[in-house]
Amino acid sequence: MAAIDCGTNSIRLLVADLPDPAAGPEAPLTDLTRRMEIVRLGQGVDRTGRLAPEAIERTRVALASYATEIEKLGADRVRMCATSASRDAANADDFTDMVQRTLGVAPEVVTGDEEARLSFTGAVRGLPADAKEPFLVVDIGGGSTEFVVGDRVDGVRAAISMDIGCVRMTERHLHGNPPTPTEITAARADIEAAVDRALAEVPGREAATLVGLAGSVTTVVAIAQGLREYDPERIHHARVSYDAVAQVTGDLLGRTSEQRLAIPVMHPGRADVIGAGALVLRVIMERAGMPSVVASEHDILDGIAWSLQ
Repeated sequence: MAAIDCGTNSIRLLVADLPDPAAGPEAPLTDLTRRMEIVRLGQGVDRTGRLAPEAIERTRVALASYATEIEKLGADRVRMCATSASRDAANADDFTDMVQRTLGVAPEVVTGDEEARLSFTGAVRGLPADAKEPFLVVDIGGGSTEFVVGDRVDGVRAAISMDIGCVRMTERHLHGNPPTPTEITAARADIEAAVDRALAEVPGREAATLVGLAGSVTTVVAIAQGLREYDPERIHHARVSYDAVAQVTGDLLGRTSEQRLAIPVMHPGRADVIGAGALVLRVIMERAGMPSVVASEHDILDGIAWSLQ
């Protein structure tokens, strides 16, 4: 089967074999390929309310390559989910038509609640047995951040999506290169207000383990670990303290985009927005009272895959 996650900043592909049902509920997917391209579909959406034609074209080019890969690997089930940017856009039909022509299936523009549930499923399957429950799973995307509380047996207890993604916060507040203290203060206030609203709706402060998903989190964790190259196996399920996250966040916000590009683990398409993504993670840890975060390389993409079981 093939799963595609199209967010505000990136579009990702997973082609995998599902496990034999007789293997039990904890049996993993067998990955055939995982790919990611930064296409910035949500470019300017927070300001204009529309998807930019050049952003749709960047997405089409990546999607055409994915369609070729899906056909080559022989996937017989395909599900593509589109999230924050395409939920917000007035011209979402232009995006849907492009996907239908390019991929042969229509994208599902999932609600924030469904996005949260898919993220939780992808993240929790395969967590170490000693990870304490309940879990607060946060998926920091480009346009939004999902907050989900639940456990292994009962699944999701509560979920909410807030519009505080790394692209949205950068475009709204962090205009300097590097951002000014005034800009950072404004971004922090915006993020704090959204996080407090989220934690009033979902019992995140009662969770025993914070699990962080998506590129902002995994990049921060890779930097905190001092990795010389991006290594998913070392990042997956690594635990990093609040103090380390705070230090990395301050360092990133104090650098120019060009200086961030010099960090060995930095993806070129993430350098201009990683400061905002790190700030979102830091504020969540502060407001939820979390001393550490466990990074997961498995997220909504894996949840989409499992939904095809």
